[in-house]
Amino acid sequence: MAGSDLGGLLGGLLGGGSGTGASGGGNVLGSLLGALMGGGSGQNGGNPLGGLMDMLSKSGLGDQAQSWVGSGDNQPVSGAQIQQAVPDETLQQVAEQAGVSPEQAADEIARQLPQAVDKLTPSGELPQAGTSLEDLIKQQNL
Repeated sequence: MAGSDLGGLLGGLLGGGSGTGASGGGNVLGSLLGALMGGGSGQNGGNPLGGLMDMLSKSGLGDQAQSWVGSGDNQPVSGAQIQQAVPDETLQQVAEQAGVSPEQAADEIARQLPQAVDKLTPSGELPQAGTSLEDLIKQQNL
């Protein structure tokens, strides 16, 4: 699935439609997850959400990431933390696709990611390997 299509689905998930520019969090997240699927970083059977969670955990953001999956409050992350966690080339690709700077992309990811992961994991568990993100969004009837 193309990043822009994924962005539209994520935009709907986040309640903002597909959005445009820096306000289009779904587009930025869609680009990020699309890049992770295409770049080999999204392990877990092609599930970019699992690959992203692994990446965040390895970057010292495991507690925050787990708070988004589990019940309770979602711990925030900063754009600077996202810049540390996401490979530079991936963040650059996401920024180019969204038409924003890498810093703006990181800030938007930091703002939208906790809510998106929370909504994509209503049972408090990451999806099983082999579940595409598109299928997961559709399963949530969002």
